[in-house]
Amino acid sequence: MKSPRTSAIHLPNRVLLGTLLMANVFMATRISLSRSLLIQPPYCPFSLTSPKHLPKSRPCPLWSTSFSLCLQSLKSTSRRRVSFRSFSAVATTPNMAEIVDNPLLKGFVFPPFDAVEAGHVRPGVRGLLKELESELGELERQVEPTWPKLVEPLEKIVDRLAVVWGIVNHLKTVKDTPELRSAIEEVQPEKVEFELKLGQSKPIYNAFKAIKESPDWKTLSQARKRIVDAQIKEAVLSGVSLELDKREEFNKIQQELAKLSQKFDENVLDATKKFEKLITDKKDIEGLPSTFLGSAAQTAVSKGHENANAENGPWVITLDGPSFMSVMQHARNRSLREEVYLAYVTRASSGELDNTGIIDQILKLRLEKAKLLGYNNYAEVSMATKMATVEKAEELLEKLRSASWTAAISDMDELKQFSKDQGAPEANDLSHWDISFWSERLRESKYEINEEELRPYFSLPKVMDGLFSLAKMLFGIHIEPADGLAPVWNNDVRFYCIKDSSGSPTAYFYFDPYSRPSEKRGGAWMDEVVARSRVFSPDGVSARLPVAHMVCNQMPPVGDKPSLMTFREVETVFHEFGHALQHMLTKQDEGLVAGIRGIEWDAVELPSQFMENWCYHRDTLMSIAKHYETGESLSEDIYKKLLAARTFRAGSLSLRQLKFATVDLELHTKYVPGGSESIYDIDQRVSERTQVIPPLPEDRFLCCFSHIFAGEYAAGYYSYKWAEVLSADAFSAFEDAGLHDEKAITETGHKFRETILALGGGKAPLEVFVEFRGREPSPEPLLRHNGLLPVTAST
Repeated sequence: MKSPRTSAIHLPNRVLLGTLLMANVFMATRISLSRSLLIQPPYCPFSLTSPKHLPKSRPCPLWSTSFSLCLQSLKSTSRRRVSFRSFSAVATTPNMAEIVDNPLLKGFVFPPFDAVEAGHVRPGVRGLLKELESELGELERQVEPTWPKLVEPLEKIVDRLAVVWGIVNHLKTVKDTPELRSAIEEVQPEKVEFELKLGQSKPIYNAFKAIKESPDWKTLSQARKRIVDAQIKEAVLSGVSLELDKREEFNKIQQELAKLSQKFDENVLDATKKFEKLITDKKDIEGLPSTFLGSAAQTAVSKGHENANAENGPWVITLDGPSFMSVMQHARNRSLREEVYLAYVTRASSGELDNTGIIDQILKLRLEKAKLLGYNNYAEVSMATKMATVEKAEELLEKLRSASWTAAISDMDELKQFSKDQGAPEANDLSHWDISFWSERLRESKYEINEEELRPYFSLPKVMDGLFSLAKMLFGIHIEPADGLAPVWNNDVRFYCIKDSSGSPTAYFYFDPYSRPSEKRGGAWMDEVVARSRVFSPDGVSARLPVAHMVCNQMPPVGDKPSLMTFREVETVFHEFGHALQHMLTKQDEGLVAGIRGIEWDAVELPSQFMENWCYHRDTLMSIAKHYETGESLSEDIYKKLLAARTFRAGSLSLRQLKFATVDLELHTKYVPGGSESIYDIDQRVSERTQVIPPLPEDRFLCCFSHIFAGEYAAGYYSYKWAEVLSADAFSAFEDAGLHDEKAITETGHKFRETILALGGGKAPLEVFVEFRGREPSPEPLLRHNGLLPVTAST
């Protein structure tokens, strides 16, 4: 948010971790709260045209005053010529051809993801910035402390930049190339410079203060008051109040931080892509499931081994999530597990891809930035826009750590005894590359569940059908395929339309499900494409509709088999869809606080983690768990075992998340750049209290901790646990109503939609929660769901 979000990135124990091994494999939830496109989709087709019959991008200028007319024209005929205001950068940019032929600067209804190339980035971004510079200057000269003369033109400027930057930044995460990187790296300083100028605008800042001090303040809606307060606070955090010399220093820091974060992210991707292990001996792949072998052989074919197949190989192992996890959980070859594990936890920590120095510099600059703004450390800067304080976040983490520690010790003792009973030579000295392997064997023995054997019951098409049916029951929406309506960046990407109960379109979203390690960032995230907004109403009455995208990294189809998912991957899809629902089902018409915008960061994971709970709801699970070949439903016995296994190693999984959150806060509160403690010393120190088996001396997971060094979770990773308390309590409302009572579930779902999903950032998250739940949140449901309540009670 994301969180990926969560953009995104970011991460819930049962979804992200699944093992004790990694920081951000599946759920790198990332949700960016500043992404938005100026579009109003014209319709949701009942009969879809084949993509080959559609133009690459529909000719409609998103920021044009004739936008409404253009949409009406599109409905009547796609060939009708539409008059619209020209993009004025054309008149001021020397190379006319670069502008005229640039898909970033042409009008479109949906982003031309299929047409944008690296060569379009430099002229496109620069042309736009030139136009926006002019509009900002005009706003500053004519600004008045009124909504039409301040907030609306400001929102338009912000959105126009997000249109172009959102497209290129998204393509970098899903279709990365050296040329695209180079182009973004070149224009990013110019984009950051404009954002700083916008954020530090004294006329705009003073106008917002004037609104708050005016007699009309009391008449403003709660949402508008939240916008004004947020804009004032963000301006201060952007350095608007600093003296000129301090502001110049602040701006240099911001430029350098943007550059360092981008480089950090690129190093992680390159280091992940760099590792490839070719296996030709069948002995080395013993224990690995057939689904993985098919995928590994498919990878080998893409690397030039034309005759590779699942049965005879060769097979290529990589460090992308599905490949890494399969080896860790199932490879009987211990030396193979060790090699892959060490490669994973040392990514981006040596040679030209070493992120160590980048981390040090990021932490140093963040501390300097905090000092300039008058804070003691960067964590205080981060908390300035969150629900929690540093002290409250640390208090929560310690309470959860205490509740989890004894259970985690018991988990390890049980694992050691089990592996010893199985005759494992390493039983008395289990290492990190043994934990997942023996945990899976213990799970299979204890609950008679083999996650790989369950894959055939979780085919992606069935999972999506079940998810959409659940959304219909809970929130009264209908989700229909709309493939071909919008250009996509890869043929595997799906496009959907959401309709309300009357059949009217409510929102749209893209879904990019499969791993593509050669070009796509790992993890899973949701991001906004465009937010709901009254300002961009196409007809002056109805708000602009929201659009989102969801990105995952699961195993792609092999041959004629659909993508077969692990249960954790099912949870991941539900998680990201929860983020998307909050963005798409908002009823907030003020664009700056619609959907996921304006929500305090430690509350944005509430809907995503809430949706995970439905994976254990019997009717929901049974609706998605159908064998892809026979149509056979998952047996009742297996469902009960899955339910029982929900708390399997819950203490250990909880500690892993708490370790990430705690080391994040330590680095942003107590770390002294150039001091006696290195970043790895802090990691080791925190691990003594949060890991039963301490990390290896060579462990460099920090070098791939993109959430806090290349994402939005710096001094904010605790948000996953903070929001998990909220989400578990929210789901307990459905438990109280009766999970077997469809009428009660529907009624409670409607209330959830009208509060948590509808109100966006227009109301404080605690107030929104109380409006839904009738009281303030309690940690009891979270501890109960994780099987940790007795431990806490005795403590």
